[in-house]
Amino acid sequence: MASRIASRLLRRSSPTLGLLRSYTHVRNYSSQLSGLIPVGPQSSKLTRRNNYFPNASPYQLWSRSFASDNGDKFEAVVPFMGESVTDGTLANFLKKPGDRVEADEAIAQIETDKVTIDVSSPEAGVIEKFIASEGDTVTPGTIVAIVSKSAAPAETHVAPSEEAPQKESPPVKAEEKSPKAEEKPTKVEPPKKQAPKPTPSKTSPTEPQLPPKERERRVAMPRLRKRIANRLKDSQNTFAMLTTFNEVDMTNLMKLRSDYKDEFVKKHGVKLGLMSCFVKAAVSGLQNQPIVNAVIDGDDIIYRDYVDVSVAVGTSKGLVVPVIRDADTMNFADIEKGINNLAKKATEGALSIDEMAGGTFTISNGGVYGSLISTPIINPPQSAILGMHSIVQRPVVVDGSILARPMMYLALTYDHRLIDGREAVYFLRRIKDVVEDPRRLLLDI
Repeated sequence: MASRIASRLLRRSSPTLGLLRSYTHVRNYSSQLSGLIPVGPQSSKLTRRNNYFPNASPYQLWSRSFASDNGDKFEAVVPFMGESVTDGTLANFLKKPGDRVEADEAIAQIETDKVTIDVSSPEAGVIEKFIASEGDTVTPGTIVAIVSKSAAPAETHVAPSEEAPQKESPPVKAEEKSPKAEEKPTKVEPPKKQAPKPTPSKTSPTEPQLPPKERERRVAMPRLRKRIANRLKDSQNTFAMLTTFNEVDMTNLMKLRSDYKDEFVKKHGVKLGLMSCFVKAAVSGLQNQPIVNAVIDGDDIIYRDYVDVSVAVGTSKGLVVPVIRDADTMNFADIEKGINNLAKKATEGALSIDEMAGGTFTISNGGVYGSLISTPIINPPQSAILGMHSIVQRPVVVDGSILARPMMYLALTYDHRLIDGREAVYFLRRIKDVVEDPRRLLLDI
């Protein structure tokens, strides 16, 4: 029974089969699935289904290749892009018609609101043609290209240009002068010389001189930039944002890092950075002031008894904010490994949607770019964000003496609808205390 139904499915050419074509992008997901429907928060409540293919998940079905009747041509389709992503933009093709590709080799890239996804070839062969065009809005299952197993690769050569013979225009015949009636000669007066017109002034009070249009370029805004713009504007329109500042003396933390950096690398295989200490300090502050970790939802306040810290990472395509899950249960080494892994993926454009979803609090380090002070914008649906800045030697008073110390400005932007100034200041003071004396983390004081 199962085999007959499967064969019927293979012979059909309905749009549904488009969803069942090449989907190598989700191979990371399908490795976690073995006949279950997609992994998610409710996966423990889901039961096995699909009686015809008991050992294959829907994602695994999508990853199979479906050929034409002669088994020669295959369709490369847009893969599944995530639970919350319904469509994307075909950003660019990585190959040309006539190019040879291997199985699972990327043919094109789909740009979504959050990540960039590859469209891969289902089989090894030659790209026969593209079905979609760059700039098209596509959905999962949309056919992008046709791959042929028997076609020969196109030869790359330049054809000689053939110039079309130009037709010689016939000679223009002089017009015959028609006889005119005799006219009495009239006295022709020489034209009077006109005074030269004054040149218009380059600067006019009513019409400013603008640069010529030829010096401007208009390009389509990438989907990721649109998403960032919309979220930031929504944040500005939704939250009653207020920023409080403080400064922290980095002397003790930098000394701790210098004293134990070699032993830390030797044991954990990762460098000890400053970010892990700030994450631990933020966790301590959120536990002392739970309202900063909460969020408004309609007429309710949701208190989160876990801490997922989002870390803002700037990339060439825009700002992404991957999440360190359960940061309250991690030590310094775990946090450093998590940050390094997410930062590497962000730079390579390999972050998944799950790695950027959620988060209860955000840390943004503008100091890596040299920022001295700023007012960060809240990352919805959170209620606060911590801004770190560059470390600068400044004169400070220590025990009555003026000393040069490595100082950093801290900024906390918070939703004043939910968080009062008292809690915000206490939270920022807790971070200051922990960073200036990391022993507090060990003793929990």
